[in-house]
Amino acid sequence: MALDFTQRFSATPRGARLARRLAQAQLDLWGVPYGCPLSDDVALVVAELAANAVLHGRVPGRDFEVRLAYDRRRTVRVMVSDTCGDRVPPDGPAPAVPWVAEGGRGLAVVRALARDWGVSPRVPGKTVWASVVAPGPADPVARASG
Repeated sequence: MALDFTQRFSATPRGARLARRLAQAQLDLWGVPYGCPLSDDVALVVAELAANAVLHGRVPGRDFEVRLAYDRRRTVRVMVSDTCGDRVPPDGPAPAVPWVAEGGRGLAVVRALARDWGVSPRVPGKTVWASVVAPGPADPVARASG
């Protein structure tokens, strides 16, 4: 049985920060404690995808949506939807970004932390999703205390 959480946020930097914090709070309610690798990895993926939704997928007056699905087999599927379908993340390897650049590494972080990721069309807009799997033992609590 998968657990599911869906919330809409304002397409602002504050909305993106709130999305990350609420994702971790929801995982904690589901038994994935703050500070364990799965919680930290999901928080980073939500932060990057939410920031991209605000920066690249923002349509004035429209919110973005975050959905989490946790199957209790150590996998969290993160889905971030925005209403701008004409700006889709690039597929393939991440482009080289100079270390002094202020941005451009978000999808590289998602690629590094997620088992897989992709983009699905929706009306209106798109959903960028990533599947994050807990490293190590099946019990995320064991990793946090171990």
